[in-house]
Amino acid sequence: MGFFSSLNEEKYDRQYTDRQLMVRILTYFRPFVKRLLVIVVTTLAISGSDALQPVVVSRGLDLLGTNPEVRRIYLIAVAIMIISITSWLMNYIRRRLTVRVIADLLVKLSTQAFEASTGHDLSFYDQYSSGRIASRITSDTMQFGELVSLVTDVSSQMVETLILAVVLFSIDWRLTLILLSLVPIIFALTILYRKLARKVTRQGMRAMAEVNQTIKETVSGIAVAKNFRQEASIFEIFDKANQVSFKVNIQRGLVLSIVFPSLNTIGGIVTAILVYSGGITTSQGIVTAGAWYLFILSLDRFMHPIMSLATFWTNVQSGLSSAERVFALIDADPNVVQTDDRDAPELKGEIEFCNLNFHYKDTEPVLRDFNLHIQSGETVALVGHTGAGKSSIAKLIARFYEFQSGKILIDGIDIRSFNLNSYRRKLGIVSQVPFLFSGTVLDNICYTCGQVNPAEIEQLARQIGDGEWLETLPNGLNTEVGERGARLSMGQRQLVSLMRVLVQQPAIFILDEATASIDPFTEWQIQQALNLILEKTTSILIAHRLSTVKSADRIIVMREGSIIEVGNHDSLMQSAGHYAELYNTYFRHQSLAYVEEAAFKLTADGKKD
Repeated sequence: MGFFSSLNEEKYDRQYTDRQLMVRILTYFRPFVKRLLVIVVTTLAISGSDALQPVVVSRGLDLLGTNPEVRRIYLIAVAIMIISITSWLMNYIRRRLTVRVIADLLVKLSTQAFEASTGHDLSFYDQYSSGRIASRITSDTMQFGELVSLVTDVSSQMVETLILAVVLFSIDWRLTLILLSLVPIIFALTILYRKLARKVTRQGMRAMAEVNQTIKETVSGIAVAKNFRQEASIFEIFDKANQVSFKVNIQRGLVLSIVFPSLNTIGGIVTAILVYSGGITTSQGIVTAGAWYLFILSLDRFMHPIMSLATFWTNVQSGLSSAERVFALIDADPNVVQTDDRDAPELKGEIEFCNLNFHYKDTEPVLRDFNLHIQSGETVALVGHTGAGKSSIAKLIARFYEFQSGKILIDGIDIRSFNLNSYRRKLGIVSQVPFLFSGTVLDNICYTCGQVNPAEIEQLARQIGDGEWLETLPNGLNTEVGERGARLSMGQRQLVSLMRVLVQQPAIFILDEATASIDPFTEWQIQQALNLILEKTTSILIAHRLSTVKSADRIIVMREGSIIEVGNHDSLMQSAGHYAELYNTYFRHQSLAYVEEAAFKLTADGKKD
């Protein structure tokens, strides 16, 4: 089982006992008590009808043996027909209600799982792949639904078994005891089989989650794969995950297939004993031929539900394992913990970091005793090499990650005391790679809006570069952006993301500026959009463009999680420190003076030639 090593459980996975799982599962059925009562009644009716049919046939055989009248044959046939129609009708009602209950239950369970996944902070998604999480919300909840359907079927069969047991015991207790002797053997095998079945079933689900994750990742990156002609490579990655899933499920199938032949063998032995014993007792006149036939006919009906408990244990364990994985996702502890749940008031936007310490990993500190005070309405640009801690500051303000010690105060209030939803409504965030959802440009701009007035949105959009960027869109605000905004250029995506913040009117604005090169005209439009936001917010800019850096009230220069320089562009250049080094490395080529100098050199070289 060496190939199981790649299917390790997630850190947030939990082990639940069967009792804990069943108690938890039953809580989901409380809203459906009335429907469940009808299901119970119809189940009893089905069980009674199915148990009654062999009894009627058996009694009919005895009656026909003594007096084979046509009227009696007709009555027996009518009785069996009525029993069959009743059983069918009750079964239809039960299954219809069961399907509805399962559908409602799965909606509730998947909704809770999805809410839990969206409620987790970004550090959760740093550790766990979205494909595996999606597998729990979709595949595992469906598997759990199959368990619920299975329970209703087996319950009906068990009730039928109990009714038949009473009837058979009243006819001949000796043959009944032979029949019942099989029950403890089957249950013993089931108990021994249970733990192994749960283990291999859980491994099978992890293997399927790995396949789902591989498919999601390779399809998402298909453009890159085609650019580098790596179709064969991504197929190899998928094939490897698929082969692991294949091997795991082969092992699972072998384990799960042991029990059925074993039970069939035991059932065959008991059938042979019943045939022999029944024949002896019938020949001696102890039981009638109809009673003997009833025992033979009831053997399958009597033993099938008991055997189902073992043979269907595959599905039972699959369902319980699925429930376990979904509950683990729902119960996963958040990394970001609030100390209070107060609604965030109207914020002025004053931000203060007090002796803050933060790390992603225990051995790799990012911020150490970090202190920074940002005035309300101030625009601050954070610059520094990769890994200096710039993005971490933005993520901590947004409460995407939990810091280990110190404080972050907003308007003098501890950031941990706010209700996260109400607090984040006061934030406007544009990430380095702007993300757009499938839909129109207008849909994405009004992502956080309630009622939308397209005319007002268009009027606001035309404040940016006189609306010329709208003219580049085929259908204006109604242009479809495609998956992740693929139909728009990077500059257009940035403008839509900035418009989304403009409409939201936040108190605090965080921009992790994109590093992708764009044309000067689009950069001018983006700067106009930025200016509209900056004049009304406290802004933190993780800057990669010289125009953005120069527009800041203060420039914070960072290195290895510490502030090493503070000032504006001119003063920092005069000090010839780390900022001047960064300028010459990253920003100088963006300046007009540099472009003019390069053009002059190019012209001069041309004249020489």
